[in-house]
Amino acid sequence: MKKFIFLICFSLIFLASCSQVVGMHNKGLEKSINSALEKENVTELNFISLTEFDWDKAYLITPYSDQQTINKQLGVKFKDPANMNYRDDIYLLVFLDNNKVVQYVEIPTKYGQLMLGSKDGFTPSNAIIKIQKK
Repeated sequence: MKKFIFLICFSLIFLASCSQVVGMHNKGLEKSINSALEKENVTELNFISLTEFDWDKAYLITPYSDQQTINKQLGVKFKDPANMNYRDDIYLLVFLDNNKVVQYVEIPTKYGQLMLGSKDGFTPSNAIIKIQKK
């Protein structure tokens, strides 16, 4: 009986920790960002008006970033859902709230080069990504 209770407790803790590490792929936000970037004259994107969830930091993960680099940039463990180490066709925009990954979006590189901004990431008061068109 003790082993059964231990197994249940361990499973619940494991599942809870996994949900914090991965975050949710926000396809609605992704669609809104892509629609905004499709405009030819766009040179920056203020994404605070597009987000409808709580976040306090956001980071732009560039193509070819390996898992160790991503974790270091975010300051938390994050299971890279897109295998960025092998990708040159997308950026990941990862949102954190209270040092936990809450959501992420994939942004195609076809819209141009997205500028990282500050090495400390983006905040709701500074949620502007500069875009250099190809």
